[in-house]
Amino acid sequence: MKRRHFLKASLVSTTTYLVLPKPKRKIMTVRGVIAATDLGKTLIHEHILVDFIGADRVSSARWDRQKVRRAVAPYLLEARERGIQSFFDCTPAFLGRDVRLLREISEDTGLNIITNTGYYGAVTNKYLPEWALTESDKQLAIRWIRECEEGIDGTGIRPGFIKIGVDSGSLSEVHQKLVRAAALTHLATGLTLCSHTGPARTAFEEMEVLKQMGVEASAFVWVHAQNEADKSHCTTAARRGAWVSLDGIGWGEVEKYASWLTELKSQGQLHKVLISHDAGWYRPGETDPMEKFVGYTNLSDKLLPLLKAKGFSETDFDQLLRKNPAEAFTIRVRKL
Repeated sequence: MKRRHFLKASLVSTTTYLVLPKPKRKIMTVRGVIAATDLGKTLIHEHILVDFIGADRVSSARWDRQKVRRAVAPYLLEARERGIQSFFDCTPAFLGRDVRLLREISEDTGLNIITNTGYYGAVTNKYLPEWALTESDKQLAIRWIRECEEGIDGTGIRPGFIKIGVDSGSLSEVHQKLVRAAALTHLATGLTLCSHTGPARTAFEEMEVLKQMGVEASAFVWVHAQNEADKSHCTTAARRGAWVSLDGIGWGEVEKYASWLTELKSQGQLHKVLISHDAGWYRPGETDPMEKFVGYTNLSDKLLPLLKAKGFSETDFDQLLRKNPAEAFTIRVRKL
C-alpha cells in the first residue's frame, strides 16, 4: 500500500484532509537535476578517467579533454546502444575527477552522467589532500557540502553522490573521520554515500559509525562487496538495509557474479543489490592511456544472458538496473 501524505485542513471539518503530492524524487547529474524515474537503466560504478599520480601532483593539465572525449565516447555509445541511459562516474577528487570533462561527454553521448564529492583514503591515503589528515570531520563536511550547494571548482556542476575510500581491515582514525564527514554531508544534503571498501568487517564498521552519527544503513553503498570471501555477509548487510554493490563485472568472473546474484535472489535480497563494471580507466601519464581501457558491455552481453538462463526474469533485470539505482540514489535524508 502506497504511503499518502496528509495535511489536516484547519478551515474545514475534522474529517476532511488535503491530499498533498509526494515530494518529487530527484537525481543530480552533471547537467542538472532529473527525475529519478528518468534515470533508466543505470551503471552505478564506472570510471572514464583515473590518474594514479597522487594527490600532491594530480592536475587536469595532465590530460587533453578533447582527446579523452574522442577516445572514450565510442565505449559509452556501445553501452547506450544496449539500453544504458545513466552512468555514475566514481573517480573522486584528487584521483582525476574532471567535472568539465564529464559534462562534455554527457553532451556528446546523451547519457546522464553523475559525479561525486568526498575523498578517497584507500591505498594508505595516497590520494588524500594534506588538509584531509589535519582537518576535523566537520571541516571536511563543510567542503563537501559547499560543492553540493555551489558546485565543483567554480563550474556550477553539482555532485549526485558522496564517494569515499577506506583501506581493508579495521578503520584507521583518518578513515573513521572520512565516514563521519560523509555522514554529516549526507544529513545536510541527502546524497547517498558510496564507500570503496571490500571486506565485510570494514563495511560493518562503517555502518556502525554511520549508526552512531544517526544515518540509516539505506544511505550506505558497500562498494566492491564481491571482494568479501564469505558472501553470506552480503545477505546480512542487505537485511540491515545497506546497498550491496557487486561492481567488478568488467574484469571477468561472470559465472561468479551470476552465482552470487542467484544466492541473493534466493534470500529475497535482490532489491538491495547494485551491479556494475568498475570499467573504463583512461590513464593519463602512460604511453598509451587507452591501452588497458575496458568497455562497459560485459553486463549486457555476458552477465544478463547467463542470469536469464538461470531463471532471472525481465522483472529481475528491471529491479537491478532501474529500480534499485533510482531508489539508492534518490536525494533524500535517511536519518535514524
